Amino acid sequence: MKFISALINGVNLGSIYAIIALGYTMVYGIAKMLNFAHGDVIMIGGYITFEFVYALQGNIWVAMLVTVLACTVLGIVVEKIAYKPLRKASPLAVLITAIGVSYFLQNIILVIKGSDTKKYESVINVPNLVLADGELIIKGTTIVTIVTCLVIMVGLTLFINKTKTGRSMLAVSEDKGAAQLMGINVNRTISITFAIGSALAAIASFLYFSAYDSLTPMSGSMPGIKAFIAAVFGGIGSIPGALIGGITLGVIEIFAGTYISTNMSEAIVFLVLILMLNIKPTGILGKKFKEKV
Repeated sequence: MKFISALINGVNLGSIYAIIALGYTMVYGIAKMLNFAHGDVIMIGGYITFEFVYALQGNIWVAMLVTVLACTVLGIVVEKIAYKPLRKASPLAVLITAIGVSYFLQNIILVIKGSDTKKYESVINVPNLVLADGELIIKGTTIVTIVTCLVIMVGLTLFINKTKTGRSMLAVSEDKGAAQLMGINVNRTISITFAIGSALAAIASFLYFSAYDSLTPMSGSMPGIKAFIAAVFGGIGSIPGALIGGITLGVIEIFAGTYISTNMSEAIVFLVLILMLNIKPTGILGKKFKEKV
């Protein structure tokens, strides 16, 4: 039962990583940039929910709606102010800006809320599933997380492939110049991509902080980095790759903590990334692109 329990916990954690990784993989696939402030949007989503549910005694569904809307607006504002002026800048300039935005968001929350750790109790009230005469207990949050991840993956895939906006995203990801000549508003498409990614970050914040209940201004950094690893592992730019990478990474981390050492689990995750990049630099579902010079 220990193995099965660890596997379920790994899939649970990996599902959260997969949802977060979608934000990275969509922004990179369409805008060709890495938004390292994505993890901090998750942290801000956690604080918004915390304030509504615990400090203001608000309704949980209203809190979720407000959090999703707030994170969506935040993503759009960050893209407009920080990234839009850098459309034609070098990748290094964009990367440094993304790191700057990340630290800016962390310090804004640090000034407003302080450095004290908030106890984030689960906002998901679903009964646990008891199996094998009580020897195996699957938490309600785990069930909700895995189902939510699958629904998001299916919904997002259908959105990208079946809607006009989704097809515009595919066109922009292939060639921004050609897409613009075809009448596609590239800036609007990129803004929508940031909005979707930030909304997913808000959803991930409910799931992540319901499972890992410590909330601080730095809480988004590590899950953000691990989700980025998941995106790279699965093939950054690929939606199915984000799912595969997230689940794989979550299972590796939980198994490493269960059977090797909890102190070494994160180091093992990064070691797996290094090995993966040496064996297949494009990730599991990544594709090689030939660049004309």
